[in-house]
Amino acid sequence: MEKLLGGQIGLEDFIFAHVKGIKKEVEVHKSEDALGLTITDNGAGYAFIKRIREGSVADEVKVICVGDHIECVNGHNIVGTRHYEVARMLKDLPRDKSFTLKLVEPMKAFEMLEPRSKGGKPGNENKVGTGRSTLRLRSKGPATVEEELTEFDEKAIKKVDDLLESYMGIRDTELAATMVEVGRDKMNPDEFAMALDETLGDFAFPDEFVFDVWGAIGDAKQGRL
Repeated sequence: MEKLLGGQIGLEDFIFAHVKGIKKEVEVHKSEDALGLTITDNGAGYAFIKRIREGSVADEVKVICVGDHIECVNGHNIVGTRHYEVARMLKDLPRDKSFTLKLVEPMKAFEMLEPRSKGGKPGNENKVGTGRSTLRLRSKGPATVEEELTEFDEKAIKKVDDLLESYMGIRDTELAATMVEVGRDKMNPDEFAMALDETLGDFAFPDEFVFDVWGAIGDAKQGRL
């Protein structure tokens, strides 16, 4: 664990591990272009549902839950596929048609943890989900606990997340936050593009998208967003 987490975990921190639970198959009618799902993955070929937008197509299908591992789409096994590829696959499914998802629900150790709940409010005795610190595991370097986002971070991440949806059909705040972090200290778009390619080269972002992301980060720095 010390090697995995860099010795950064304190006694009051929670660690959640996905242990396979109930398998389920659900048919979804895609009545809108967007399903309202945010997909992430563990870097080892397993894609998970990270967030379900309230009132969305996916939200109406109560069998679909945050934390579910997506195993198959229309009978096609997607184990080994990155989250942005899964998101693109779901986005490309035809509208007004039905499709099937095979999901694996994680085992829950604490029934009081409700994935779809909005979390506790400040002052609530239930401390789960009330903090804004984030444990970030990195492929390079130790794990870090990030404190509350600054106004710059919030504005820049939101704008980059909007650009991700516009260009790639996905929403991923973690990916957006990584891109903002890469561009935080860069002085020009060329320097930013080189750093982005080094950090997230697997995404093969188009030049126009990279330029727009650089502009969004620059606007956030100047408080114009």
